[in-house]
Amino acid sequence: MEEIHSEVTWEKEEEEKEEEEEQAQVDIWKYIFGVAEFSVVRCAIELGIADAIEKHKKPMSLIELSTTLKCDPSYLNRIMRFLVHRKIFKTIHNNHDTYPSYVQTPLSRRLIKNGEKSMAALFLVQSSPVMVAPWLSLSGRVLVNGNPSFEKVHGEDVWGYGASHLDHSNLFNDAMACDAKIVVPAIVEGCSEVFDGVGSLVDVGGGNGTAMSILAKAFPWIHGINFDLPHVIEVAPKCHGVEHVAGDMFTSVPKADAVIIKWVLHDWGDDECIQILKKCREAIPKEKGKVIIVESIIEEEEEGGGGGKHNKYKDAGLLLDMVMMAHSNTGKERTLKEWDYVIKMAGFKAFTVKSINAVQCVILASC
Repeated sequence: MEEIHSEVTWEKEEEEKEEEEEQAQVDIWKYIFGVAEFSVVRCAIELGIADAIEKHKKPMSLIELSTTLKCDPSYLNRIMRFLVHRKIFKTIHNNHDTYPSYVQTPLSRRLIKNGEKSMAALFLVQSSPVMVAPWLSLSGRVLVNGNPSFEKVHGEDVWGYGASHLDHSNLFNDAMACDAKIVVPAIVEGCSEVFDGVGSLVDVGGGNGTAMSILAKAFPWIHGINFDLPHVIEVAPKCHGVEHVAGDMFTSVPKADAVIIKWVLHDWGDDECIQILKKCREAIPKEKGKVIIVESIIEEEEEGGGGGKHNKYKDAGLLLDMVMMAHSNTGKERTLKEWDYVIKMAGFKAFTVKSINAVQCVILASC
């Protein structure tokens, strides 16, 4: 019986190896030509394909789309064929037309430049030559005593580059505003209780103030302070209920009942995070103050990060960790244990985690 069982097990293992080999033969092409996928999506955003279909308000034929966009229909047909295959757009076939007509999907609507759920600006900054170049030096970053990829390519870190290249800085802040329009409503919907009793709130690294303006509208009793570097604040638009303040979070943070810090700490190593969080703790009341951290948590098998359930955004979190390696000097996405370390070392007694419908979670640190 043991011999029969061993033979069956061996045959099963051989079948699995053969299936893996066949799948590898297919999957390798995704990596060889991976640049094509993001390049075609960038092309779609730059041409305004999703914008044109949305404005048309009904299925749009290839001829209508190519005429509107002033594109060669034969080339555009090939672009659309690729995007439909990726399920970014859908097609509707009419008996009288040679080519199908195109309609939006929830995914394509995220490519509309000024759409409600647009992620176009975030895509454009991440696919820009400035941000793509450091990826080609990633292996050098991983080596012992390796150099930061962004700094090696551009001669300064991403923050120094933004301060001296305002066009890139503005595009970056538009990208962060994209994320804020998705994440902040998810925070309001998923855990509005964290703002109970908060009369004043400072957003550390708040960019152009988009996040703070959404919070000020949702909680009109809160006096909002948008805090960022001088060159960012200088071009930030006026927002009702929001005061713009320029400064350096490593030096001091404006006083408030609470601090929110979203997608900032992952840009920095542990020592810098601890320093930033200490400045945040100094800015809030000792007894009732709170710091609201909005960041991804890399889930490990034994942890169950992000609220203790399977995290559907885990792959996005792992991708973000690679982004941090390519674009920052010391930044990383953290596990629950790693967040526990930096939060406790910054002097906070405890913290709680709540998952929201976003890549990030809400981590509430209390004194």
